[in-house]
Amino acid sequence: MTLLKVAPPLHQDVDLSQTYDAVVVGSGAAGGMAAHVLTAHGLRVLMLEAGKKLPIEQELRSMEWPYDHPRRGDAPPGSHGLSFNEYTIRKPPYAKATAFKHVYSYVGGWSGSDYVKNILVDEKDHPYTGTNYAWVRARCLGGKTNIWGRLALRLSDYDFKAKSHDGYGEDWPISYADLAPYYDKVDLYLGIAGVKENLPHLPDSLFQRPTKLNYGEVKLRHSLAQTGRVLTPYRAGVTTDGLKHNRYRSKCYGRGACNRRPGGCDIHAVFDSPTGLIYPAMDTGKLTIRPNSIAYEVFVDPNTGKARGVAFLDSETRKSYEAKAKVVILAASTLESARLLLLSRSPQHPNGLGNSSGHVGHNFCEHVMGPGVTGLVKELVGKPHTLDDGRPGGFYIPRFRNLTERQPGFIRGYGFEGSSGHTMFPRHVFDTPGFGAQFKKTVRDHAGAFISMGGFGEVLPRYESHVDLDPEVKDGWGIPVLRFHYQFSDNERKMAEDMVATGREMFEAAGIEVVGVDREVLTEGWSIHELGTARMGTDPKASVLNQFQQSHDVRNLFVVDGSSHVSASCQNPTWTIMALAWRSCEYLADEFRKGTL
Repeated sequence: MTLLKVAPPLHQDVDLSQTYDAVVVGSGAAGGMAAHVLTAHGLRVLMLEAGKKLPIEQELRSMEWPYDHPRRGDAPPGSHGLSFNEYTIRKPPYAKATAFKHVYSYVGGWSGSDYVKNILVDEKDHPYTGTNYAWVRARCLGGKTNIWGRLALRLSDYDFKAKSHDGYGEDWPISYADLAPYYDKVDLYLGIAGVKENLPHLPDSLFQRPTKLNYGEVKLRHSLAQTGRVLTPYRAGVTTDGLKHNRYRSKCYGRGACNRRPGGCDIHAVFDSPTGLIYPAMDTGKLTIRPNSIAYEVFVDPNTGKARGVAFLDSETRKSYEAKAKVVILAASTLESARLLLLSRSPQHPNGLGNSSGHVGHNFCEHVMGPGVTGLVKELVGKPHTLDDGRPGGFYIPRFRNLTERQPGFIRGYGFEGSSGHTMFPRHVFDTPGFGAQFKKTVRDHAGAFISMGGFGEVLPRYESHVDLDPEVKDGWGIPVLRFHYQFSDNERKMAEDMVATGREMFEAAGIEVVGVDREVLTEGWSIHELGTARMGTDPKASVLNQFQQSHDVRNLFVVDGSSHVSASCQNPTWTIMALAWRSCEYLADEFRKGTL
């Protein structure tokens, strides 16, 4: 097993009197990548993180058995995780007038909530308003990469050139060929497990050793192959072979806690921004981190028209400061970066910074999810138990709709994520009738025989799907909050209906007994894959950024997170966010040397 080096000391003296080469707002996948690339090119970088630097291994404790925890993983009394019904029936702000001391997003309502209570934001301090939306936020070094779901997928020209394919929306200003070298860089630097399938709509990565499919998953794979569909092992952002160039991460050795919700990996086999990107960037001596720094405005020099720095509040002292830099990079997440742009009003930018097009906050999109199917592989009932929950994931079924033939009722497509086999807590134990010895035997006999999967579908970007600033409500630091104007459309609802029908058909064709069907579409935002509030494009009148995620209006301002995405595709976005950020920051570094910024 790889021995982990102690993280570099993160208590640094921050000299705000100097002007840094670049200031990066945010420390997640995008911010970490920006720090990695820019420091590698010799730039002096200041990173502002709104949350704390947590001793993340002490938070996740993924080697801890449930019975060693005083509440079997649950958060202390007075803490509450929002439920689906609350998101559906009530309107945000969801924590308003609640009797609970702390309120968290639905992720804080999963089993194991004690392991994320310091990672997720407290909804009482971080309200938002408008339409129903399940907004999951993490304010700490690394953000949501500390607990992400690990699925690492590439986009293809079916996504980048979607308008050319079906006529809807806009094409991206890049093609797969432009981004493929940077996907390769991300693969090699961070590690990814998987199997090559040679699919034009789901390009292969440079894979390390894959995780193995179990019996039920192989059974479904063989059945799908007869119809031309593919089930592939979960493409996980995990190093299974190890990374010789990184001293802070261990290779995966299947220790058995990966499927404990909410997740996280305290040996750092799974990619997270601190150990994967930020700590190595600190080793260059070029990166300074200031945690507890809530950015609330990007300042613009009225004489040059260029961004001059970022104003922020210290979250603990509530004092205001300014970080000065030659280049400003926003990587605060799709919604928070849009919020920061809208907050940055000035005589030169009365509608928000970089918003001459009126598109900041608009064209918001994500993934629709909820529909799924559960099956029973009868031949596994009563068979010896196997270790299946040491894997970082189960399987993925790529998109198969609207590729060569038009599907009636909706455009674009969806994929399925699923898994089978044994877990630490037996599947469907609460659905099993009976009691006593026979009940226990039934649970044990059936524990490894279930297989389930759920759909993730593309949400179409629409101008009317947007966020703006609430004119009255402010967060715990007095900063105006976001207001949502966003709902799923008929396209997403019809797609969700198809997920249910095809999921059932695939299981039945494989000889798997269908024992449960989920038809409910989960609340908007449930996917945690928010995208598109500052999209890229070639026309400054219809987009916010160019192909290098550079503002059309302010040439030394870059927005390198998911807000730049032109459309959502149906693939999870983390790997694409990092590939785009790598490409853009190499361009930034080159232009910085030339003096054009």
